[in-house]
Amino acid sequence: MKHRALAALLGVLVLATASPASAANKEHQQMMADLRMLQEQSQLLQNLIGSVTDTLKAVNTRLDQQAETTRKAFADQKLVIDNLTNDVRVIREKLDDNNVRIGSLTQEVDSLRQSVQQMGSRPSTTNDASPPTAGSPAAGATPSTGTSAPAIGQSPTKVFDSALSDYYAGQYDLAILGLTDYIKSYPKSEQADDAQVYICSAYLQDGKNEKAVEACDLAIRTYPSGNTIPDAYYKKGLALQNLRNLNGARDAWEYAVKTFPDTDAGRLAKQRLDQIKRP
Repeated sequence: MKHRALAALLGVLVLATASPASAANKEHQQMMADLRMLQEQSQLLQNLIGSVTDTLKAVNTRLDQQAETTRKAFADQKLVIDNLTNDVRVIREKLDDNNVRIGSLTQEVDSLRQSVQQMGSRPSTTNDASPPTAGSPAAGATPSTGTSAPAIGQSPTKVFDSALSDYYAGQYDLAILGLTDYIKSYPKSEQADDAQVYICSAYLQDGKNEKAVEACDLAIRTYPSGNTIPDAYYKKGLALQNLRNLNGARDAWEYAVKTFPDTDAGRLAKQRLDQIKRP
């Protein structure tokens, strides 16, 4: 009986210890199952993230391609607009040049018309004309007015060329008179600014520096967009240097260098500035 009671007690103890072990084993299995499920979900999430990343890369690539296409399109449009702008500028310059030429031709035609009218209305001379009286001009002579105003109907080109001939011949007084009359007779001519700058140069060559400065200033004021204005600033600087006004000369040359650097006058003014800056 004692042995049977001891065996029963041992069985009870074995059953008591086996039950918690079985429960712990089930809990461990459940945890392993949950862990495997988490791993599968994590792998699925990583796959989704990779797919989204690939999609974003593709979208970025397409956006870059579209941006490059748009940039090229804008560049092409800008090039076309720049070409059109240059074409319009060239056409405008040609139109302005044609307008100036038409104006010069109009003056030439008007001068020729006046000349023809003058020849048609000139009175015929008779052999019984009365002899000149005392104190009157001799027959066939024209009274001198002291000026070299252009004759009626004379071509503007001939008037300008005649004044230039006097200038290059060293007849500066005659050249100044002729150029002044040319400006008065044809103030809107294409060569009006050239004539005024030649007046400045004639005074400068004749040693009349103050009048040269005045003539250059008149050219600058009257023809601010003329093609000979760079020469006006350079010659003004020369005249002021001759008058020992180095500050004024420096101002004139610096303006020529800054505003007209690619012209002969601008380069000559640069050389003059370099010379007066040296000790």
